[in-house]
Amino acid sequence: MAEDFYKLLGVEKTASVEEIKKAYRKQAMKYHPDRNPGNKEAEEMFKKVSNAYEVLSDPKKRATYDQFGAAAFENGGMGGPGGMAGGFRDASDVFREFFGGRGGGIFESFFGGGHADEEEDRRGNDLRFDLEISLEEAASGVEKTIKYRRHVQCPTCHGSGAEPGTKRKTCPTCKGRGQVTSSNGFFRMSRPCPTCRGSGSVVEKPCRNCGGSGVVLETRSLTKRIPAGVSTGTRLRSAGDGEAGEFGGEYGDLYLVIHVKPHDLFERDGDDLFCTIPIKFTLAALGGTLEVPTLTGRAELKIPAGTQNGTTFRLRGMGMPSLRGNAKGDQYVRIEIDVPKNLSADQKERLAAFAESCGDKEKPVSESWMERFKNFFK
Repeated sequence: MAEDFYKLLGVEKTASVEEIKKAYRKQAMKYHPDRNPGNKEAEEMFKKVSNAYEVLSDPKKRATYDQFGAAAFENGGMGGPGGMAGGFRDASDVFREFFGGRGGGIFESFFGGGHADEEEDRRGNDLRFDLEISLEEAASGVEKTIKYRRHVQCPTCHGSGAEPGTKRKTCPTCKGRGQVTSSNGFFRMSRPCPTCRGSGSVVEKPCRNCGGSGVVLETRSLTKRIPAGVSTGTRLRSAGDGEAGEFGGEYGDLYLVIHVKPHDLFERDGDDLFCTIPIKFTLAALGGTLEVPTLTGRAELKIPAGTQNGTTFRLRGMGMPSLRGNAKGDQYVRIEIDVPKNLSADQKERLAAFAESCGDKEKPVSESWMERFKNFFK
């Protein structure tokens, strides 16, 4: 069975071209043979993700794939010989096509001849915090204080990893370039230096507080405003509140993932609220006024005489606020007729008299339903 190109790159089917490019960039760097010498599995994955990128990055080929699947590109089908769409000879061609291929080798081209992407690689990890709130809090907005653990820059060495009074020195392996280069036939391949991990420098004497990592673990307390209208699954980004990067690298972000607790009275569908209220059959028959709950207090609802079981009333603008505007949803009240179960002898007698006066004994169901019943058996 053909592998799913979207799953290979780790993106959704609705991903934009930029998201596909970003995903391929990560996968290609992860599985490139130069980073995984002798690893046949990594080499095979490199070919697969390159093939997937080649197809999904082209709008026409992507449309064909979405309609017919990978079979459209196999056996020399739209992609030409060898199953590589677009006529690329091998996965390295896709990699070069994506990263440019300027002069000093594929990885040197990728790193732009400097440390820009290495600095990005030293960026700290993003963190996730799952936050549970009530429906009332989701409707009005709320401030929440959370506590979580994260790595921060070491206060002793200020993220450098070096013991105070000492310095980082030029990496003896890469001579400060942050990359090492090897030749393979006509190609010069560059990769991040394994000694300094691409930074170009190493610690002369590791910091005693952080062991040379430049980061330490702390428990952090953070107060954030949760906007009105959030729902379960809403992700709120708090920039720079993730983990510290290596050797003074940029902090990652913190993502608050919202979970709205189930409510005793209301069910939510988008910005609308639904509740079911059981009323006495006398109120349904005679009509009257009913006090109903809303998220902002109580409201009066007029029940017309003869209201039937399952009738739904709408309270305009009494639902949830929209997260992306000033509009509000509605509240829907569904009526259930509460049939009495324990009648006294006197009540039964009175009810029987009422039923007799209505002719219910001879006609226990409505005439409209009886008409449909008769037509069914004709």
